[in-house]
Amino acid sequence: MSVLSRLRNPGALLALAFCLLTPSAWSQPFLPPTANRALFEPNGGARFFVGTVGKPWTSGAFGGVRSEGNQLHEGLDIRCLQRDKHGEPQDPVLASAAGTVAYVNRKAGLSNYGNYIILRHQIDGLEIYTLYAHLSQVKSGLQAGQTVRAGEPIAVMGRTSNTHQRITKDRAHVHYEIDLFVNDRFAAWFKKNAPGQRNDHGIWNGRNLTGLDPREILLLQQQMGAKFNLVNYIRSQPILCRVLVRSAKFPWAQRYRALIRPNPAAEQQGVAGYELALNYTGVICEMIPRSAAELNGVTKPRLVAVNENEAAKNRCGHLVARQGGSWRLTTKAVELLDLLTY
Repeated sequence: MSVLSRLRNPGALLALAFCLLTPSAWSQPFLPPTANRALFEPNGGARFFVGTVGKPWTSGAFGGVRSEGNQLHEGLDIRCLQRDKHGEPQDPVLASAAGTVAYVNRKAGLSNYGNYIILRHQIDGLEIYTLYAHLSQVKSGLQAGQTVRAGEPIAVMGRTSNTHQRITKDRAHVHYEIDLFVNDRFAAWFKKNAPGQRNDHGIWNGRNLTGLDPREILLLQQQMGAKFNLVNYIRSQPILCRVLVRSAKFPWAQRYRALIRPNPAAEQQGVAGYELALNYTGVICEMIPRSAAELNGVTKPRLVAVNENEAAKNRCGHLVARQGGSWRLTTKAVELLDLLTY
């Protein structure tokens, strides 16, 4: 009998719910996606995270934790607690929040994520996605459009991927992300900008998601309880740079209206574009509508400000670079903004 089959037992589900869903957890947007709670324990990092080969556990956390700070890791690699007699992981993977299934990939060879699931959630008025990767099993019958409950088992932890360096048993983990969605027209944008390259996952390609730090969110939830608000969290992100774009109706501006700051001039004269504030991972943390007069001369994305301390601290996003005595948007940033406004 599979792990998922055993979890259909009402007694097992009740015990799991009692273990995972403490009274305070009900008021929090996100639950950890497995039973591993070492994140909340003193010095628990090594028991919670799985590092990359030959690296400490910190390389399994979020951000510029790899390649001496030059490589961005957009999720958490969470260590398993249960193994079968062959040493394979057996941990149930749980829906981190109530929502609906957006996408299921059951063909491990088609993605670095291996078998993976993406769920869609409405959190504090925002459309948020969680991603669960390297799964050994996906719950039978799980498909796009299906409703899931917070804490509901959706898969079994594994080590599937299509990378050259396979995930070994000792490094078995679930890769977990909390993301914002970039553009519904990603598939068309990709076809235009990457001719000849494969896109097996349509709009659910990982390039169409930008990540928030799940570790920081889970810890802040525990500290703040019901006072935690995801909109305020995103708005409080350190800003890497500000960019003007001459586009008024791109999907992000429609989907994430809660991140728009008012501007009376644009409201009176009409919105011709936006000033976008980006953090180092490429999340648009704030949008300020700009009128045509305020965008005078702007025809393509224009970099208007850079936080030099943030650029030095978080190099892994590779969105801005110094050229001579001034800053410029990198090719990666230009591609992101092109996708954003496509």
